[in-house]
Amino acid sequence: MFALEPGQAGPLLTQLGQSLPRPKAIAVISPHWMTRGSAVCVADEPETIHDFGGFDPRLYQMQYPSKLGVAGMESAQTAIKLLANAGWNPVATDRWGLDHGTWVPLLYLYPHADVPVFQISLPAGLSLAQALAYGQALAGLRSEGVLLIGSGSLTHNLSEFRGGRVLDAPISPYVLEFADWVREAVTKGDAQKLTRTFEEAPHAHRAHPTDEHYQPLLVAMGAAMLKGQANAGRLIDGGVAYGILSMDSFVFGEAS
Repeated sequence: MFALEPGQAGPLLTQLGQSLPRPKAIAVISPHWMTRGSAVCVADEPETIHDFGGFDPRLYQMQYPSKLGVAGMESAQTAIKLLANAGWNPVATDRWGLDHGTWVPLLYLYPHADVPVFQISLPAGLSLAQALAYGQALAGLRSEGVLLIGSGSLTHNLSEFRGGRVLDAPISPYVLEFADWVREAVTKGDAQKLTRTFEEAPHAHRAHPTDEHYQPLLVAMGAAMLKGQANAGRLIDGGVAYGILSMDSFVFGEAS
C-alpha cells in the first residue's frame, strides 16, 4: 500500500531523488526476484509487474514505463561483467521486468520514469555475509554513474499485518528496538555487525521471520565499500507504517 499511502517516507524519497546527482541508470536488487544463481534483466521496455494479490484495485493500474535504452544496456552489461569477474556466473535475461520492490519506491524517487532501470536478481540462499559480498562485486557500478538500490524492508513480519490496521497504528515496541540496533550499525559503517544481525540484534527473528527483505540492505552497503572498507550510511527516517513496518532507508557512498 506504500504506493497509495506515502506516509512519512514517500516525500523524503522524493526529496532524495531531487538531491542526488542524476544517474546514468538505476540498478535494483529486490527480494521479489530471487533466482538460483545471479541474473540481470536486460529487457528494453521492462514490464511493470504487479506481483501481489488482494490489494486496492488502483494498484493494478499503476505503471512505471521506463526504457533501458543504450545507456541502460551498457550499465546492465557492466553489472554482468562485474558479477562474472567476482565468480557469480550471472545470466542475462529479458524474462523479467520491474516488480513492486522496484517500481513502488521509484514512483517517489524518480516519478517521471525518465532514468533507465534494470533489476539484478537476489540469489537464493545467501547468508548475510554473502549478501554483503554480492554487493561488493557490484561496487564498480558507482564509478559508472549507476545508482544501486537495495529494496527491502527494515522490518517485515507480515503475519502481524492483520485486517483493520491503519497507517498510523500504535507502534510495536520490538520494531523500534530492532530498528535502533540496525540504525546504529549502519550509521557507524559496521558492516560486520550487520552480518551478525540474526545472532545479536534484538527481536531479529520476529522482525524478519525470513531474511530476504533484509538482505538488500547488506547488498547496498557492500556496493558502497571501497577496498574492503564500509561507508557509514545516512539515515532517512521513514517512520513506522501500520505499527509494524519500519520504513527507514539509508544512503551510502555520498560524496563528502
